[in-house]
Amino acid sequence: MGLFSFLTKSTDASKEGDAPRLLENILRGYSIEVMPRTAEKVESFRDILPAGTRVYIAHIDGTPIEDMVRTARRLADEGFPVMPHFPARVIKNRAELANWIAQYQGEAGVKQGLLLGGGLNTPAGEFDSSIQLIETGLFNDFERLHVAGHPEGNRDIDPDGSDRLVMQALRWKRAFSQRTDAKLAITTQFCFEAAPVISWANRLAEEGIDLPIHMGLAGPAKLQTLMKYAMSCGVGPSMRVLQRRAKDVSKLIMPYEPTDILLELANYKERNPGFGVEQVHFFPLGGIKANADWISENGGVSGRPALAN
Repeated sequence: MGLFSFLTKSTDASKEGDAPRLLENILRGYSIEVMPRTAEKVESFRDILPAGTRVYIAHIDGTPIEDMVRTARRLADEGFPVMPHFPARVIKNRAELANWIAQYQGEAGVKQGLLLGGGLNTPAGEFDSSIQLIETGLFNDFERLHVAGHPEGNRDIDPDGSDRLVMQALRWKRAFSQRTDAKLAITTQFCFEAAPVISWANRLAEEGIDLPIHMGLAGPAKLQTLMKYAMSCGVGPSMRVLQRRAKDVSKLIMPYEPTDILLELANYKERNPGFGVEQVHFFPLGGIKANADWISENGGVSGRPALAN
């Protein structure tokens, strides 16, 4: 059976009453992303997130490290494991990186980090890639490191449209994972369609890159908001899902929800237990509380805050 046929069949099957169970399964252990300015709008993370939810802190160029550390400390004080971003092209040198790490560890006990190239075209200093950050040795005592993944390709790394350099980098990171105690995983850019994700994850497996995948998904949001972020973040072919939606007047006024892609991934994983997508990671483009509320409504026990159990 081809991939398209499988997805069509599995999506139809999920409409026969299996959807709640499938959604709960794939939402179990989800993570979510915040920025200091968006975190300030949340009165209590304990009231909206399940206990133990990993919270990434996105580092946008120009954000003072003090704001990042303050957000990390607040989340840690509320009992959440914190994973700040370390964007290579934003960090000037080894001394600055060491200072960031010292502040995160001293103030918030951070032991996890997402290492990525970062969105700048021109590096601010001596770092250009996550591999260079790893090679400093400054993350040697971290318990968990995540690196970026791009299911629909990354023309910043492979301008010719291939995946040669991306695969080379992922092989290096997989080899690193075998000689370190740190738990490594791939956190991906968000997509809107399951087929490219499934093909990419299976390609990694064929190449021997067996790092767990934490699939990035956009949370519920207005279509205009998603289109804006998708274009600025370089989302690839799966953006056609939004473009088709924009042509449907009946759907244009309704917020996008990630139900379809989640059900397709959950169906595929149930039938292929070795599938590399281990968890999902949410980009709350429509707001943190709106995203958390949607998960609570659709994820059963897996999505409920501790206080609601």
